Amino acid sequence: MTPGDGVTAAAAPRWPVVLFDFDGTLADSVDLIMASFRAALGESVPQAELLSWIGRPLRLLMEEVRPGESEATMATYRDFYRKHHDELIRPVPGVPELLRALAGAGVRIGVVSSKRADFIELGLAALDMMGSVDILASQDDTPLHKPHPDPLLLAARRLAVEPAECVYVGDAVVDIQAGRAAGMGTVGVTWGAGTRTALLAAGPSAVADDVPELASVLLPA
Repeated sequence: MTPGDGVTAAAAPRWPVVLFDFDGTLADSVDLIMASFRAALGESVPQAELLSWIGRPLRLLMEEVRPGESEATMATYRDFYRKHHDELIRPVPGVPELLRALAGAGVRIGVVSSKRADFIELGLAALDMMGSVDILASQDDTPLHKPHPDPLLLAARRLAVEPAECVYVGDAVVDIQAGRAAGMGTVGVTWGAGTRTALLAAGPSAVADDVPELASVLLPA
């Protein structure tokens, strides 16, 4: 990113470790996820309900909405997701550059998501962000998921840092809740699933409406 984009070469990191949610934070994956839900569940589920499911672990979700059929429903979802991934996933403008700026400032970067590790890796590779990320924590790594802090605490352990050295960046209220429960800084972003009002009500360290604003929080001049 250039200085005009909100990051300068002299910027110093506010936190030595930045952990990111994936869907709705690093990637614009709503169209991909919604189309995958439709392929697996049909057209009967209201749009607003589908949107509310984004960020939940797929296995737990499908066991809840399709008891007795969850394995077959998940298989349909995942088959569609893989086949249509690269055509439907979109970058959030400025995010790859921000990750490179953070890495260049010595920040260690992790992704903590409620999706499978191979799907996270698929998205990072498609959006040219894999090389900036040090560790992943996925839905398969902990039995409890956001808003529980366990996935974030696992990421901190994998990086051998204290939770207070980390900030978690996410687009959903559960991201803020999980980060606060873990004893980390938290930043809500409004280009995903959460509204500014809802995110602010969860008590984050900051809320950013665009990537330059997020950069100014993470790398203040």
